[in-house]
Amino acid sequence: MSLHREVNRLFDDLFRNFDIGLPTARAFSRWPNIEVAEEGQTVRVTAELPGMEEKDVEILLEEGTLTLRGEKRAESRDNARQFSERFYGRFERVIPIGHDIDEGQVKASFENGVLTVTLPKTESAQSRVKRIPVNG
Repeated sequence: MSLHREVNRLFDDLFRNFDIGLPTARAFSRWPNIEVAEEGQTVRVTAELPGMEEKDVEILLEEGTLTLRGEKRAESRDNARQFSERFYGRFERVIPIGHDIDEGQVKASFENGVLTVTLPKTESAQSRVKRIPVNG
């Protein structure tokens, strides 16, 4: 297991088990939700970032590792009820991709609070895949 993955897992476990009774502490302990899927010749990373805009997100690809960083700022105010609430939070998720990626073809899109990063594999990475039959 890579060091980045292990560190992310340890922090996720720490915050998942750290329940101080505040709803916001529980709601953002695994934020953002990330999905990594290998789809044939590409790796697709999807992150749920509700309430954020694309200007709030930074994406880095370095040595087979994808890093997603961002900051969420939210404020609601109801002057009639003398109520206001603020939330500020930063995140950084480091995702080991583990493939040779064609960096010139990487694309990212952000729509309705969902970030999708598409990372095409290089031809050499695609040719290294070997199907192994299972004999019963």
